[in-house]
Amino acid sequence: MDRTDYDAVVVGAGPNGLAAAITLQQRGLSVLLVEAKAEIGGGMRSAELTLPGFVHDVCSAIHPMAAASPFFSGLPLEQHGLEYIYPSIAAAHPFDDGTAAVLRGAVLETAGLLGVDERAYRVLMEPLVRDWPLIAPDVLGPLHFPEHPLLMATFGLKALPSAVWTARGFRTTAARGLWGGMAAHSMLPLTKTATSAIALVLMITGHLKGWPLPRGGTASLARALGSYFTSLGGVIQTGFEVRSLRDLPSSRALLLDLTPRQLLRLGGHRWSSLYQTQLERYRYGMGVFKIDWALEGPIPFVPSACALSGTVHIGGTLEEIVASEQMTWEGRHPEKPFVLLAQQSIFDPSRAPVDKHTAWAYCHVPNGSRNDMTAAIEGQIERFAPGFRERILARHMMDTAQLESYNANYIGGDINGGAIDIRQLFTRPALRSSPYRTSEKGIYICSAATPPGGGVHGMCGYHAARRALKDIFGII
Repeated sequence: MDRTDYDAVVVGAGPNGLAAAITLQQRGLSVLLVEAKAEIGGGMRSAELTLPGFVHDVCSAIHPMAAASPFFSGLPLEQHGLEYIYPSIAAAHPFDDGTAAVLRGAVLETAGLLGVDERAYRVLMEPLVRDWPLIAPDVLGPLHFPEHPLLMATFGLKALPSAVWTARGFRTTAARGLWGGMAAHSMLPLTKTATSAIALVLMITGHLKGWPLPRGGTASLARALGSYFTSLGGVIQTGFEVRSLRDLPSSRALLLDLTPRQLLRLGGHRWSSLYQTQLERYRYGMGVFKIDWALEGPIPFVPSACALSGTVHIGGTLEEIVASEQMTWEGRHPEKPFVLLAQQSIFDPSRAPVDKHTAWAYCHVPNGSRNDMTAAIEGQIERFAPGFRERILARHMMDTAQLESYNANYIGGDINGGAIDIRQLFTRPALRSSPYRTSEKGIYICSAATPPGGGVHGMCGYHAARRALKDIFGII
């Protein structure tokens, strides 16, 4: 590698590494971004995993948090090839009686389909949707005194309860199931404190921005970010696996888009004993088992609303979702897991040959599980879309070990970079004055193992870079 010195070096070109590199480069620094794989993106990559002509998203697929990100949404990514496609229904949640609850653009559109729960939904969501542009930077950042404390307190009062507790405000199966599917994105038992937070954020972003997919595949988002970074003068080096921090050229600031386990492996000799102990105690959460399908036709969902939705939450009632997520957390494999499914080719014909389709889905599994969940996932889809299996041309599966091999940040298949429970919400990965600082001056962590946690939003990288700018370069 070129030994030229840089102001800053960023290791890992996932969404947070890219966000960190862009933030630093925007302030006129010389920045090198290194990536172990042959292409940038981390979880933002696409490939022909099944058959020629079928483009699948290897990891992330639907991007409400990218579209709503205070950082990403301020970048001119359209000028670098990014185009979002917005399904008319953000998410659908089918039930056994042939109906489905849906998340639509306007709060009233969603609430109006929930019967006697219309008012309860509006009371819960309307103030948060109204206030989100003001509180989003505080919600999606480290613990600090907020710019709008009263508005943040209102959000906190609704976000801190468990999802099960919040669900007590709904009476209908539709509203309770829709809420449960949103909360299950937390990858935690829905009885845990603060599992309402992710449900609220996803529903807010759905109402304000929608749940879009990038045209041509998620890789187009990574390419746009990379193109913007290099247009500013940034340098990207792919195909370089960092085995030791000594492998890197000298710089004033080093930012690592890595989780605690990699930090311990790469630079354990450099960390203080206290910081190393905290990293060793860091807890990873549930893993995922993922499948991609090449299909003869669209998924034949019974509820018509599902055909108009980019995302489908498959899990039945709230009670079923609560039970399956609890089992998974306890190390078991439910027969009817909660399944998150995306059907990109319905809205983006470039993903498959003419009249053919793709589908993408995963379920949660115990961390490190090697169980094959193919039959369980397909059984859940068949439950609400009879004839689905008959349309399968080919499938590609990834268990937790294969996911970790693909992306070293996915420890045990944990795509969130660590459990995002109340104990690790703001102190991830360690209890420090700033969660982005390591114990060595000039070295920072900018991965999803820092606030605000998992998701393609880049805010972990943005805040880590801001911290480095202030600490090392005196730039506020």
